[in-house]
Amino acid sequence: MMRRFVQGLCSALAALSGCALLMATSPAEAQEIQLTGPLAGAPAVRKLRLYREGRLELSPSVSFTLLDEYQRTIMPGLRATYHFTDWLGVGVWGGYGIQYTTNLTDELQEKAIDNRDCSNRGFDKACRLTAGNLTRGNLAEDQLGRMQWVAAPQLTFIPFRGKLALFAELFVDTDVNIFVGPAFVGLQERRECGPSGTACSDPESFQLESRLAVAPTFGLGLNFYPTSFFGFGVEYRGLPFAWNTSGFDNYGGGPNQDFPDTAVNGDDRQFFFNSLLTLNLTFFLPTKVKIQD
Repeated sequence: MMRRFVQGLCSALAALSGCALLMATSPAEAQEIQLTGPLAGAPAVRKLRLYREGRLELSPSVSFTLLDEYQRTIMPGLRATYHFTDWLGVGVWGGYGIQYTTNLTDELQEKAIDNRDCSNRGFDKACRLTAGNLTRGNLAEDQLGRMQWVAAPQLTFIPFRGKLALFAELFVDTDVNIFVGPAFVGLQERRECGPSGTACSDPESFQLESRLAVAPTFGLGLNFYPTSFFGFGVEYRGLPFAWNTSGFDNYGGGPNQDFPDTAVNGDDRQFFFNSLLTLNLTFFLPTKVKIQD
């Protein structure tokens, strides 16, 4: 009985030792196959289309500002970018702004300006209280801030690329780009008025003056390439800076300058994270796309 027990125990230990040896040697065998197999040294992708490398990208576009209080801006523009590699490019984007008023501005114009008729009823209490903040004429033309133009040199990075499939039948090359750079923004804002100059209640103070603002700009784009020389895409762009969109006396007086001070100047500018949505068409020069081996 004891002899049979010892023989069975030895057989079990021998089987376990054999399994352990197989498990220890199997990864080495798999690794050896990978190193010496037919795909050893082969690139991850063959015949990759390099849509950007060594090419000039010209993109006519139209941008729309988002979440505006008083005036929305439509900005036709153009982007030109030269791509040193398929993942890095340098270029410039610019556009010219065309404004139209929001519902809030239309209501202010109708109820607070046209219906009150303060140009003929200056003695009215409401007219006297709003004399420094509301024009007697046209809000959009006399005091509301506007973006006239934007010019932005920028670096463009392309971290992701691939294909999109529609119903497993239609395939299109796609990439995602990230851009960053400084932006030069041509603005028009209400001219300065107040204690040291023309009174803000004077109708002559309701005029627009131009100034240049410098701000960072950055964003994200999604691009599609149905042919080797033509594409289209959509971008989101952030353009944060401070400006006086309303032309009101917002700040400058009281504790921490948080109250009106009967003057309209730089203290009345508010910080806005200005956002734009851009639709673009893209044309490449030269028109022939590079293809990897």
